[in-house]
Amino acid sequence: MSTQVVSIIGLVLIFALATLRSVNMGAVAFLGAFLLGTFVFGQSSDDLFAGFPGDLFVTLVGVTLLFAIAKANGTVDWLIHSGVRAVRGRIALIPWVMFVITALLTMVGAVVPGAVAMMAPIGLNFATRYRISPLLMGLLIINGASAGGFSPISIFGSITNGVVERSGLPGDPVLLWISSLLFNALLSVAVFYLFGGRRLLGRRVSTEQPDEPSGGSGTTTATRTSTTTSNAQRITTVTGLVALAVGALALEFDVGLLSLSIATVIVLLWPEVAKKCVSEVAWPTVLLVCGVVTYVSLMESVGTIEFLGNGVVGIGIPLLAAFVICLIGGGVSAFASTTGILGALIPLAVPFLQTGQVGAVGLIIALALSSSVVDSSPFSTSGALVVANTPEAERDATFKGLMAWGMSMIVIAPVLTCAIFVLPGWL
Repeated sequence: MSTQVVSIIGLVLIFALATLRSVNMGAVAFLGAFLLGTFVFGQSSDDLFAGFPGDLFVTLVGVTLLFAIAKANGTVDWLIHSGVRAVRGRIALIPWVMFVITALLTMVGAVVPGAVAMMAPIGLNFATRYRISPLLMGLLIINGASAGGFSPISIFGSITNGVVERSGLPGDPVLLWISSLLFNALLSVAVFYLFGGRRLLGRRVSTEQPDEPSGGSGTTTATRTSTTTSNAQRITTVTGLVALAVGALALEFDVGLLSLSIATVIVLLWPEVAKKCVSEVAWPTVLLVCGVVTYVSLMESVGTIEFLGNGVVGIGIPLLAAFVICLIGGGVSAFASTTGILGALIPLAVPFLQTGQVGAVGLIIALALSSSVVDSSPFSTSGALVVANTPEAERDATFKGLMAWGMSMIVIAPVLTCAIFVLPGWL
């Protein structure tokens, strides 16, 4: 039995064991990576740790710690109230505001995980405050990131268009971008009505600013000092969030390192914050995501992804081959880097595309969309950020919801995109 087949069987067993035994899937994935990597594939511990997503670990820890601090000192409450005032209290518009802002961020060049890292904590706090489904809010933020992610100046768009050009294939960057916008917008309409959006229609809340503590005769010196300290923390936190936005989106600093650095500065200024906020980092989610990504990296290192891609060339039915390519893109991207998949699968599909059996532009668009909408999977960075920022009481339900949605998109997205962009033969 080949190493590629063994690694696929291992992934299936990891899902089965974690589900049947109700164990953190990340821990089981680490076990699988150790056993198969060491005793079957003959890899060293250095080889295995090379696949550990250190950047994702720091991103999850840094972002959730920073926003735990922002929640504790009242900064999130202020942001939420400002957002509600912006939509004049119309609750149903809030998820769409998150969709549009996230799309604009990625449209002008923000990396998709970076934009989601900025918007998920704010959006999920909106959801908690106004009884919006965390699944609805999280999916609209992720879909917004994908919607803008294929503009000609964006990261996904630049990678896809660059690979297409280097491969000598015809491309249409503007059509790719518009297709991504429309596809994700329509997908989000479905999400809105599937996950409770209808109940939000017509709901409004007051946009009046809550009363601040009075400075009257009943206010003690200790209370005034506490309020001053809280205000200073809020001002510092807002400054930190602005620095995170500018640093990550404009200066292209690493989101994880920057957010963790900002959080650490606030903790150093107010040490008492650390006692109640460090424990609020979503450690189970960190373990889960890092474990699964490490195992998928092991699969990549033994050639499983390339094995799957090369197998497509031998399929004799063009439309079926196109569907399988998109299926592989979605399936792998749900557990690994979408950026890496876009850069890897298009070259692997070149021999098939050069036969002229299907339109190259249509298949490239279908592959790009199929590989990106599955970022809603809780094993991708975007999905993991949504789970990590969901209140603990709803975290399991949100994880399961994203799992069901993300896994369904592995099949549904290729079916829809191939039907729209490949089957008609107009591209």
